Amino acid sequence: MSDTTKTSTAWRNWSGTVTARPARAVTPSSVEELADAVRTAAAEGLRVKPVGTGHSFTAIGATDGVHVRPDLLTGIRGIDREAGTVTVEAGTPLKRLNVALAREGLSLTNMGDIMEQTVAGATSTGTHGTGRDSASLAAQIRALELITADGRVLTCSEQENREVFSAARIGLGALGVITAVTFAVEPVFHLTAREEPMGFDRVTADFDALVAENEHFEFYWFPHTSNCNTKRNNRTLGPIAPPGRIAGWIEDEFMSNGLFQVVCSLGRAVPRTIPVIAKVSSRALSARTYTDIPYKVYTSPRRVRFVEMEYAVPREATVEVLREVRAMVERSPLRISFPVEVRTAPADDIALSTASGRDTSYIAVHMYRGTPYQGYFTAVERIMTAHGGRPHWGKMHTRDAEYLAAAYPRFGEFTALRDRLDPDRLFGNDYLRRVLGD
Repeated sequence: MSDTTKTSTAWRNWSGTVTARPARAVTPSSVEELADAVRTAAAEGLRVKPVGTGHSFTAIGATDGVHVRPDLLTGIRGIDREAGTVTVEAGTPLKRLNVALAREGLSLTNMGDIMEQTVAGATSTGTHGTGRDSASLAAQIRALELITADGRVLTCSEQENREVFSAARIGLGALGVITAVTFAVEPVFHLTAREEPMGFDRVTADFDALVAENEHFEFYWFPHTSNCNTKRNNRTLGPIAPPGRIAGWIEDEFMSNGLFQVVCSLGRAVPRTIPVIAKVSSRALSARTYTDIPYKVYTSPRRVRFVEMEYAVPREATVEVLREVRAMVERSPLRISFPVEVRTAPADDIALSTASGRDTSYIAVHMYRGTPYQGYFTAVERIMTAHGGRPHWGKMHTRDAEYLAAAYPRFGEFTALRDRLDPDRLFGNDYLRRVLGD
């Protein structure tokens, strides 16, 4: 076997919240090598876990067995312009895919605001952006190729192995190792982004209208204040009018990363300063409008390290949940330096999608890395679960299989398929045992 192998290689995720020491790490250069690595691990009694860039905050990618690192399984396999699809190797970072598609005059319809993840890691954990009509990355998948526990290479789509396709689009790495993903794409288009400060009371009062009137709406609320920053992205004929180089640097790098890093560090050292800092920094935001191709509008650089919890709640519960979170923060001694992020997605048909079967809002809370977060996250989680919230699979939460089986109507369908495809739990780990059961 010609893949690169390392023994006892320590691994740490992006946020530094999870570490693991697998028995070995393999970096296969082909699907055949990867299949061989899976069969070898099974024969040795070692579990197998693929891991991309480690951008999940949970231990979903941790293992004491064999880590599959898809660094060499990258690039576009093929583009079918007539079908409107692109097939891409599983280890391809989203940022490379976006650039490559743009060069071909193509784009994904929707995406999240971070593009560091690999395509397999992002889709397997349910990565999403915000959209009135367009859903998560996984909902844009048209076919998948994966290696099953017996070392077979399985292709699945609506036409082939449909049951596997239905579940494996958000498979948590529990059904097999994804080797390629086929996405729906469309000719590249232009988006105009309108960013505007807005008061909390106005945003929540007009939330339904803001979602209905815009293709993509999201906002950030700054705890300890009544201030929000809203963003509306809508298609336009152009022309491209990106932020000016200096203005863009000030907003996206200095304000959102450099200065924010300093502010968070100060808040961690002297927590009592956080409410004052929040009021000043949230008022420093100004309105701006710009137009560009999709990935340059949807995504933003995120250089400040943090920990995050995100819950998906029924769309109709959004405002009530936010008001409860705000009231909880106001009556508590908590000091929160990161804004609360709110996005939306339409219902989809994927078994373990956080938007499965219902129109959804996503409410994400963050804390600066190194800052105690447990009290805040526990209090927020209590509110979310009271409203039937579903935790993001790649972000911090404490829910288990008993809770999740009640939260997902098709949970049993997924676990039954897992029993069939991986009865010996070759792809299992402690996280999957907690959220899916034995």
